Amino acid sequence: MTAPIPRPLAYDIPGPKPLPLIGRTLNTLQFVKDSVGYTRQLFNEYGNLVSLVEGGGTRLYSSRSACPGTVFACGPELTRQVTTQQDVYHKGPLTGPLYRLRNHSERTKPLRHFLVGIFADNDDRHLQQRKLMMPAFHRQRLQSYAQDMVTITEDELNQLAVDPDPDQIKDISAFMRQVTLRIATKSLFGEDVGSKGGKTGSIIQEAFMLQVSPSIKLLRLDLPGLAWHRYLSLAAQYESVVRGLIATKKQRGSDEPDVLSMLMQAQDEETKTGLTEEELLGHVGVIFVAGHETSANALTWTLFLLSQHPQIMADVVDELAAVLQGEAPSLEKLQQLPLLDRVVKESMRVLAPVPWNGRVTAKPTELGGYSLPEGTEVLVSISQTHHMSELYPNPESFDPSRWETIAPTAYEYNPFSAGPRICIGAGFAMMEIKIVLAMLLQRYRLQFVPKNPIDRAGIIVMTPKHGMLMKIHRQDRQFNEGVGGVKGNIRDMVQLPQ
Repeated sequence: MTAPIPRPLAYDIPGPKPLPLIGRTLNTLQFVKDSVGYTRQLFNEYGNLVSLVEGGGTRLYSSRSACPGTVFACGPELTRQVTTQQDVYHKGPLTGPLYRLRNHSERTKPLRHFLVGIFADNDDRHLQQRKLMMPAFHRQRLQSYAQDMVTITEDELNQLAVDPDPDQIKDISAFMRQVTLRIATKSLFGEDVGSKGGKTGSIIQEAFMLQVSPSIKLLRLDLPGLAWHRYLSLAAQYESVVRGLIATKKQRGSDEPDVLSMLMQAQDEETKTGLTEEELLGHVGVIFVAGHETSANALTWTLFLLSQHPQIMADVVDELAAVLQGEAPSLEKLQQLPLLDRVVKESMRVLAPVPWNGRVTAKPTELGGYSLPEGTEVLVSISQTHHMSELYPNPESFDPSRWETIAPTAYEYNPFSAGPRICIGAGFAMMEIKIVLAMLLQRYRLQFVPKNPIDRAGIIVMTPKHGMLMKIHRQDRQFNEGVGGVKGNIRDMVQLPQ
């Protein structure tokens, strides 16, 4: 009888020892439950480079056939190494391990494109695809997107005023997802969708939420009524709808002011070829998820922080009133709102809406003095780096004024990643966040309601687990109302009034 082959140690990076039988599973579950909090403990105990489990043997998101294990890194030097060495540290599809199932059946075929796109492109192909996509996010194009943002935000704010209850309570996180869903759908696909959201965007949103649910991992059976069946059906619907949009736009043959139309017209200067339909299917899906979810959470966390810092809120409203005088901001006016800019930057530092930047090693390499085998998952903690006291004194303090005197490098402050793969839509997102905040805060005061604990959740994005309840008032400048009473693990990340 042949003896079983022992599991090889993937690397000697320090980390917690696995418990007998359930050790690796337990560590993985702790990470999934609270990725920011759990890894903060690991960084404090083991340093800036730590393994999820000593010796490896874990997989969180890699789509490769072999995965030796998972390591976490933080700090500017490790961030620089990972984000600048494109030939060593590869990205992968947003579908993660599900991408490996793309050829299992006829029903899984849409996974070849769904949420793949530029996230799964590496090396020369990434550079070529990114070059084709850049014109869609050029500053000249931002002007047309800005007008859509203003129109949609105005419509959503008007609907807030329809409610006859002067003290209406609303889940602001859900409201922000609705606003950014409409903006993303209109900007990406050119769909004038109204308050119910666009069909394309709604399909992607539901599938993305299903993808991170435990039921997908625990019971992957393609049977009606089960999550995996629903997920595959949504992926098929997405492919059908987007192919239909592409066909319609081809028939019209017009230069429409949306990202999909721009990508359809993009052409390589040397080869004179454009993006294939399959490439378009992949690109627009990941752009949608990256833009919609990130902006929604950035807006939610910023409004929460302002609700607990009444003097900063008052100063922001004063600046908006002086510069905009009740009007929606133009691109030029946005440049005249320095405090708003500092508030958004500080919010995305303290409560980074995207806490992780994931990579997989494409070849054996060295990181922080340790050897990493090919296929190792490396998750760079944006959140932990943003909370390093040597970079940001009193890091748990929400202090927009710090941005008057600091100018961190892209490896010290990187809410949109860093290096050659910095988010292609960063300018779009910052413009969207500022426009929505500027319009909302001029009209309404949002008062925090301490009904639910504010616990962080999520891995790809950080979102309030139980929503963010707030009372909606006309802007009456009573900013001290609703200050304090915050419960939940968000208090680990930011200093808040009692």
